[in-house]
Amino acid sequence: MFKSFGFAVKGLKLAISSQQNFRIHVLVAVLVVAAGIFARLSAGEWCIIMITISMVLAMEAVNTAIEKLVDFVSPGFHEQAGTVKDISAGAVLITAIGAVIVGLVIFLPKMV
Repeated sequence: MFKSFGFAVKGLKLAISSQQNFRIHVLVAVLVVAAGIFARLSAGEWCIIMITISMVLAMEAVNTAIEKLVDFVSPGFHEQAGTVKDISAGAVLITAIGAVIVGLVIFLPKMV
């Protein structure tokens, strides 16, 4: 069990060190948490924010894994390989747009 946990931590370190978009999502997450502290979010709002942040970061990690796998099995250009990577990136975009909507729903009322 501890070995599996170590592999997971290694994967997170690799995602952070090698993926600019992952680092951007982490930075945005830190800013959202800071804004949440400042806005004094309720427990329910914190749960929604944390689930949303987790979803975006997890999807970015899955996207990275898919891209690495596609590059491994198809090192040269292949249209279908590009399609797989594009769809995976689109999934990240969907979760990021959802996160922005969640953020607006939670934070906008606190700004008025």
